[in-house]
Amino acid sequence: MPETVGLLEGQVLRLQSGFYTVQIGRGEVTCQMRKRIKRGLSGQEFIAIGDLVKISLQDDGTGSIEEMLPRRSALVRLAPTPGGMQPQVMLANADQVVLVFACARPEPHLRMLDRFLVVCEKQSLPAVIVANKIDLVGEDMAHEMFALYKPLGYPIVFTSTKSGTGISQLHALLEEKLSAFTGPSGVGKTSLLNAIQPELGLTVREVSSWHNKGRHTTVVRQMFPLLNGGYVADMPGLRSLALWDTSPEELDGYFPELRGLVEHCQFNDCTHRTEPGCAVRAAVEKGKIHPQRYESYLKLREEGSAGGY
Repeated sequence: MPETVGLLEGQVLRLQSGFYTVQIGRGEVTCQMRKRIKRGLSGQEFIAIGDLVKISLQDDGTGSIEEMLPRRSALVRLAPTPGGMQPQVMLANADQVVLVFACARPEPHLRMLDRFLVVCEKQSLPAVIVANKIDLVGEDMAHEMFALYKPLGYPIVFTSTKSGTGISQLHALLEEKLSAFTGPSGVGKTSLLNAIQPELGLTVREVSSWHNKGRHTTVVRQMFPLLNGGYVADMPGLRSLALWDTSPEELDGYFPELRGLVEHCQFNDCTHRTEPGCAVRAAVEKGKIHPQRYESYLKLREEGSAGGY
């Protein structure tokens, strides 16, 4: 067992080119990982932002990461490596994933939202839906557009940075939590973050744009502190959070409105398409499952059966 006497425990806030910024109490220490820890690591085992670690301090004020503590959650994507596509932890120990979609400009792609709600369910991460730019369609229309998610138990926040609607509610949901903040381009994430905390969105965008410049640009990942407690971590590359390890047969377990009905289907291997005695189709016909969500399920299952999501 490794020697842990005198080690300090902290959380990784930033990583860049093999250097890790670790918060220890109210201070920060720039660290590198011990070679003996690096050896043999791959994919999900590599240290990510949000990881809790133990470090030793060096005479020059820098640190060495000696141990990574067990994770309570991980947001994972598929990433290209020299050995092919491999799972990669984008954010460790997240408390929730905030999915931002606009009511207009761009139009909300609800099937994409369904896909990433499944990702959150698969990875056991609570999801928060943010319906932004409600000033473009009006509050009544905005609520109607996202009404199918209300019975499913996902918190939905309706926001407008122009009117200020929903900003305090969103801020309260972020406080004292580590939140992955993501959504398609153009939905107003930067403006939302600026509304929550002045210049926060601009800071996040600056780091993200630096990360996205060119093929050989240094990878930078970072958590950003909120003044009232908590952190947000921008998660660019929404599409890379694919359902890479989900079989078609398990998909119904990640739709909250379907999973309680599966055991009541006549056949154990029911695909919920044409089989007699299907409890899921019966619920759709009775209006207990929204037809749009059912169609999303069928579409995702079809993609999975064809060899990929």
